[in-house]
Amino acid sequence: MKAFPTSARATLSCPPPAQRPPQAMRRTLALGLSGALLLAGALGCALGGGSARAGASAGVPRGPGGLPLPSTRAERTGHLETTSHAEVLGFLDSLVAMGAPLAISDLATSAEGRRVPLVVASRPRVSTPAEARALGRPIVYVQANIHAGEVEGKEAVLALLRDWSFGRRPNVLDSLVVLVVPIYNADGNEKLAPQARNRGAQNGPAQIGERPNGMGLDLNRDYIKAEAPESRGALAAFTAWQPDLFMDLHTTNGSYHGYALTYSPSLHPAAPLAPFTADTLLPEIRRRMKSRHDFAVFPYGNFTGADGREGLTATEKSGWWTYEHKQRFGTNYFGLRGGISILSEAYSHDPFARRVASTYAFVQEVLSYAAEQPAAIRRRVEQGTRAATLGTGSRASVAIRARFHSRPDTQPVLVERLERVADSTLQTEPGVPRGIRRTGVYAEQRMPVVDRFEAAESTTPAPHGYVFAAEWTKAADLLRAHGVRVDILPTAVTATVQVFEVDSVSMAARPFQGHREATVTGRWLERSRTIPAGSFHVPLGSSLDLLAVLLLEPRSDDGLLTWNHFDAALGKGREAPVARLLAPLR
Repeated sequence: MKAFPTSARATLSCPPPAQRPPQAMRRTLALGLSGALLLAGALGCALGGGSARAGASAGVPRGPGGLPLPSTRAERTGHLETTSHAEVLGFLDSLVAMGAPLAISDLATSAEGRRVPLVVASRPRVSTPAEARALGRPIVYVQANIHAGEVEGKEAVLALLRDWSFGRRPNVLDSLVVLVVPIYNADGNEKLAPQARNRGAQNGPAQIGERPNGMGLDLNRDYIKAEAPESRGALAAFTAWQPDLFMDLHTTNGSYHGYALTYSPSLHPAAPLAPFTADTLLPEIRRRMKSRHDFAVFPYGNFTGADGREGLTATEKSGWWTYEHKQRFGTNYFGLRGGISILSEAYSHDPFARRVASTYAFVQEVLSYAAEQPAAIRRRVEQGTRAATLGTGSRASVAIRARFHSRPDTQPVLVERLERVADSTLQTEPGVPRGIRRTGVYAEQRMPVVDRFEAAESTTPAPHGYVFAAEWTKAADLLRAHGVRVDILPTAVTATVQVFEVDSVSMAARPFQGHREATVTGRWLERSRTIPAGSFHVPLGSSLDLLAVLLLEPRSDDGLLTWNHFDAALGKGREAPVARLLAPLR
């Protein structure tokens, strides 16, 4: 174990992120804008990546006080406040008026009637998927503010759009087409409330939006059921633009570690490019973040104890565990479409300014990696889409249920030591529980790093697709929203199929996102069936085959059956509505 005491840090001119006491950062920010301008060099060191960001923004117009034009609310207030929905739209309009190479449209209209802007950034300027594909470049989709209290992604991508547009040096806009959704949860962004209420484990800003959207839904649990207009807009954009790389920008929820940012690929074990992303791309980004920006980053996780929760003041942690593999999460979902998918999680206990800086640098480095080798990225994604294309007669095995990997790596993880204070009612810092004090002392502790999943149950997909009855129109509509092809049989046909005979049905005891999730057990039986005219047929043979299987298989742990689309047909001894075709339809 290697410890970094606070006293040792005082001798370093620009200490590594994991070695900086949060108290020193707060004192610097408390000086306000005038003090920060006088101490620009020190602040750049404190935030990390100062010189790299300054280089990226060289040539950007400046206003009074040296602020870039246009400026986000975070920049104008010394990172004391976050940008509103109206200010986001105004910022984008200003970029366009100044000649930025952007095309702005609407991804969706929120439940409360707000625009969710979609920005297309490229040199030369493009505004349609056809124009983007004609350039032959990788297409990247970057999304921020899906949880509206997690505000640094929004601020970072706005600044990046400005700096890319007006910086003097060639940058990613010359090699990529970049789609940016800076304020995905527009409704939640406007539900301002004290940070202690909306994001209890976060260090500012003082007033932030809330996690749910205007319908009360967690948008990062909505990618399969797609009940929110934002989700439907994202699915339509994925289908139209066919991005090669997806990034979703978040903020962590609480563990005290030594990393400015944590990351994850798609965690679903069936995602074709998850191994490349986890083992090749992200380790290189980790190296660049440290060498170029002095930001320590690590695979996403949280400390857990024997009871499944972190003991805040425990000196020894028993493990570092990632989140669920299920495709309801955006990063997991996109990986099943065959592309590169990356989750970014800024460190919630860093000051707001540093969280923006680390997110800015992470997005910049990931996109720079893609821009440096566009042909290789395109080839890699072609491999991913081929792997996701099961095709007629495919006998590939697909993981439909998963569990944490049974043999996790043991790695050193940076742990911050916390102490209890005499006054249990005292809050020592925003986002820190009362009666607890951060020490700024970190130690490397070896522990299991559980950041991968393996198949718990696999299946061989239908050789010739799936069929289900005409009454399930909502299921067919949802499949189409995902981009999956759904045909309607013009005439009745007799076919050899497999039907799933249900042995048991289990409904979750508690509702989740307005649903009681369903699970069935049973067995597949071969039968001859007459399939009526008007029935729905989902053929295989596209890059969305993998996704279609996970949506339609009755035993999938996050499919249409899970989200109650077929409840009326479920019961012991009954056949689940979706059948597998064993022979071509004639």
